[in-house]
Amino acid sequence: MDIISQLQEQLNEMAMVAVNTFGTLQRDAPPVRLSNNYPDPLNPAAAAAANPNPDDPAQPQPGAAAAAPGAPAAQAQAPPAQAQPPALDLAEHPKAMSHALVLAAKKFDALVSALPLSSEEDQLKRIKELQAENEVVGSELQKQLEAAELELKQVEALFNEATDHCINLKKPE
Repeated sequence: MDIISQLQEQLNEMAMVAVNTFGTLQRDAPPVRLSNNYPDPLNPAAAAAANPNPDDPAQPQPGAAAAAPGAPAAQAQAPPAQAQPPALDLAEHPKAMSHALVLAAKKFDALVSALPLSSEEDQLKRIKELQAENEVVGSELQKQLEAAELELKQVEALFNEATDHCINLKKPE
């Protein structure tokens, strides 16, 4: 694989690591209280006590916890709390992702330093060589195209002649 392709792959890897890092940091960030006017996301019980609005459907109404007469007992009970997965070490995770990003950047820098250095004159000389090669290949391709068109015309003429012969042949009566 050439060095330019390696650079492209390494740049894609760096972008993927960066996007995953930002997404993970955003996903795992603890909630932040924006204002005292909003309920505290870390303490919902305090928020419920601070909002004594009886019309609020989010608050449990007195006597609402009791099951309605005739309702099954399973509906009156709250579902059991599900076991939560073990908490990630939020302090170490960003460090590990940052380390991966730094390693990818270092590998990219190593690839860039491995690029061959050439002067502007060398680059212009190489461009002229490639243009001359392109003209030679282009003229060869043009010759092949002309030969193919000539052959196509011959095949079409033979096909037309063959179809004319087939049409002119009639079964004897």
